Amino acid sequence: MTGYTGSDLFVDALEQYGVEHVFGNPGTTELPVLDAISRSDLEYVLGLHEDIAVGMASGYASTRRYHAHHDESVMPAGVVNLHITPGLAHGVGNTYAAQFAGTPLVITAGNHERDFRHEEPLLHGDLEAMVDQFTKWSDEVLDVTALPTMLRRAFRVALTPPTGPVFLGLPQDVMLSETDPEAIEPLGQIPNAGPGDAGQIERAADLLAEADDPVLILGDHVARSGADAVDAAVDLAEASGARVHAEILSCEVNFPGDHPQWISHIPPNEGVASMLMDTDTLVLVGTSTHTTLLNHENALVDSDTTCIHISDDAWEVGKNQPAQAAVVGDPGLVMDQLAERLEDRIDTAERQRRIDSVETTKQALASTIQSMSEDETPEGETRASKADLVDALKATAPDAYVVDEGVTSKYPLLIRWEMEAEQMISNKGGGLGYGLPASVGAALAESMTEDPRDVVGYIGDGSYLYYPHSIYTAVRHDLDLTVVIPDNRNYRILKDNTISIFGGDDEDHDYVGMDFEPPVDLVKNAESHGARGHRVETPDEIADTFADALEREGTDVLDVFVHD
Repeated sequence: MTGYTGSDLFVDALEQYGVEHVFGNPGTTELPVLDAISRSDLEYVLGLHEDIAVGMASGYASTRRYHAHHDESVMPAGVVNLHITPGLAHGVGNTYAAQFAGTPLVITAGNHERDFRHEEPLLHGDLEAMVDQFTKWSDEVLDVTALPTMLRRAFRVALTPPTGPVFLGLPQDVMLSETDPEAIEPLGQIPNAGPGDAGQIERAADLLAEADDPVLILGDHVARSGADAVDAAVDLAEASGARVHAEILSCEVNFPGDHPQWISHIPPNEGVASMLMDTDTLVLVGTSTHTTLLNHENALVDSDTTCIHISDDAWEVGKNQPAQAAVVGDPGLVMDQLAERLEDRIDTAERQRRIDSVETTKQALASTIQSMSEDETPEGETRASKADLVDALKATAPDAYVVDEGVTSKYPLLIRWEMEAEQMISNKGGGLGYGLPASVGAALAESMTEDPRDVVGYIGDGSYLYYPHSIYTAVRHDLDLTVVIPDNRNYRILKDNTISIFGGDDEDHDYVGMDFEPPVDLVKNAESHGARGHRVETPDEIADTFADALEREGTDVLDVFVHD
């Protein structure tokens, strides 16, 4: 080939759009793209499994989105190139996770030539059908002349709120076809979700002014809208006198944890969730996972409760509860308008009465919420509790950027560490194997800033064992990353769910497939991929080992023994 091809256009368009990295695991049908990358300034980030590549790209994109909130020149989308049918199938798990995380991803995969597929060659399959349910848009480029428009569309769909992954199939013959280098289409400006319907905002303001005990439930679409949206949530809470919670399975910081009106994350527990939402007026902003993991017997929200729904995703508005006021728009812009309207509609005495009530409620709930972050330490136990671990991490690096997939260690993290906006991302989709690759992607994204934060992957042992070879990529790219594993050597979440479904306690069940016996040597495993490994067996060792790891450049993995 001597001419300018579809692969050349693809790579040049990525560079023109501000893309700097392509994540992937290579295959033969992707060789045209890889060949074009070799002649570009793009950096190819190798994952040793396709799902690792997607997870890395997702953690990278979520972190770059935070950077883009402060620097318009940053391209927040992640780009992934996977290997035809089996490779795309491998990447579906973290594509699913990216969908829940609202990550702007452009996922691509090579495919066989169009005039060859009728022979059903090795690796063939229906790529679009495989991923369509997990993406905002999936399609295949069937002619090189369509490539510029479809690629531009892919980025715009991924980046336009509500953000999420898209997929493009790239047949080998299309990518090898000659085309015009001038055909690249400019990306253009990406819109926000808009200021919302003024009439609905007015209705919401009236309902909040009339409320007795307003409660603000914040979802992760708030954090995705920017630090200004988190500030707007504070303004709305203060203007309305509302107590504030995060939605069930919230995975980003949507409200500062040290604010006096902040109460808690709502746990995926029917009794506690319904108790916290037992009020006359609920405002749900940017929620998307606000229900329990297991079936709940009773409604989580009383039918007499006035509900106000605000989201940049029309699908989420009024989805699980009827909404007396429904606003589709940018969460930050809508909350700004609501706060402004409420300044004059709620007098100082009434606002103070509500805030005093919040403080009373906060004190009444304090011991219950704190108990959710603690495990009783058995007599003679030498391993740390999860609370011990979180306390040591927070004391050592209070401003670290945390990528979480702690699962049963998550609530100690959420309750005991009062985080600020843009300080945490987590696995919102629920399937294991997202957090460790996402930590690597986040560390790469942070390395691109002038003042990189310490990146801490807080990854349960069950999660870590899905993709321990993610560490290879961190070492290969010389990333500064510290992974902390709360290691209880079992799938504790499955044991807890067994008890929830069948009753009893541990002694009443013969758990099948839930214990790592014999255990995997996670230290040797990390070292085999080029990282420094550390075994931490007692609480007293945590802080110093963690501090030493943060002090050093490169990748460290701390296997911290914790008890259930």
